[in-house]
Amino acid sequence: MKRREFITLIGGAAAWPLAARAQQGFGVRRIGVLMNLAADDHEAHARLAAFQDGLRQWGWADARSAVLDVRWAAGDAHRFRTYAAELVALAPDVILAASGTAVPPLLQATRTVPIVFVQVADPVGNGFVASLARPGGNATGFTNIDFAMSAKWLELLKQISPQVTRALVLRDASEPSGIGQWGALHSAAASFGLELVPGNVPDAAEIERAVTAFASSPKGALIVTASAPTAVHRELIVALAARHQLPAVYPFRYHATSGGLISYGPDTIDPYRRAAAYVDRILKGEKPADLPVQAPTKYELVINLKAANALGLDVPATLLARADEVIE
Repeated sequence: MKRREFITLIGGAAAWPLAARAQQGFGVRRIGVLMNLAADDHEAHARLAAFQDGLRQWGWADARSAVLDVRWAAGDAHRFRTYAAELVALAPDVILAASGTAVPPLLQATRTVPIVFVQVADPVGNGFVASLARPGGNATGFTNIDFAMSAKWLELLKQISPQVTRALVLRDASEPSGIGQWGALHSAAASFGLELVPGNVPDAAEIERAVTAFASSPKGALIVTASAPTAVHRELIVALAARHQLPAVYPFRYHATSGGLISYGPDTIDPYRRAAAYVDRILKGEKPADLPVQAPTKYELVINLKAANALGLDVPATLLARADEVIE
C-alpha cells in the first residue's frame, strides 16, 4: 500500500465521523476496534475499510456520528492485552474484535461493553457465548472456520499433489481453535494416506525452525491453519514453502494472493461489512445477548498457477474448474 493511501485511510477512520458530527449536531458514539494484524498490512485495511463502508451504509457517516478508536495488535499477545484495556478505558459504546485472539482480553477487561467479534472459530467452545442462537453475554458476532471443513484441506492437498505422504500442520497450539483444527485434521488424515506432524507457530523464528526441520524429509507438504500468527507471518510461510519446494494449502484467499499454492476458506472481508450491521443494531439499543452468532455465507477456492508451476505441479482440470479464482 502506498504511503499516501495508507495515511489517507488512517485519517479517514477519525475524520469522517467528526465531519458528520459538525454537520448534524448529534452526540458522538464511540466504537473501539481491536485488529489482529499490523497497521501497515493491506489485508487489515481492506477489512477496516469494509467495516467503515458498512457503517456508512447504516447511516453512521451522515445522519449520525461516530468516532473509531483503532488499535493494531499485529498478532502479539501483549499488545492484545494492552490495547484491550486501553480501548475499554475509553468507555466505548461497542467494540469490534478482529479474530478469536482479540476476544479473551476484551472479555477480561469488560463484561458490560458490547463486543462484536469477527473471524472467530468455535465461540461456544471458547466460552465467548452461551450458544450460537442466544449468546447470552456481552459478545456476539461472526464465526469463520468450521473444524469439520479442515478435512477439505487434506482433500485439496492430495488432489493437487498426489505424491505427498507427510504434512506439517502449522497451528497456534495456545489457542483452542488451533487445538480444534488439529483434532479435525488428525481424525481425517488416515483416510487420505497422510501422516501429520504438528508445528506450533508462536513467532517467525519458530515457524522457520519448524518448516526447515520438516523439509529435510521427502514427500512433504504444509497445511496452514487459521490463526493470528499464520496471518501475520503469511509472507514468511509462503517464502519458506517455495524455498523448500513444499506444496501447501492455506485457509484464506490472502495466502494465495501472497504467493501460496492453494487456499480454501471463508471470505475475510465481507464479515466486517456484516459486523457493521450488528454495531448499528447495538447502537440503536439491541443487546449482544439477543443477536445470534452468524456463520460464513461464502467459501472461496483460490489456486495460484504461478506457485504450482514453480513446484512442477500439474493442477487437474477438474480442480481448476471448481476454483473461484485462478491466479495466473
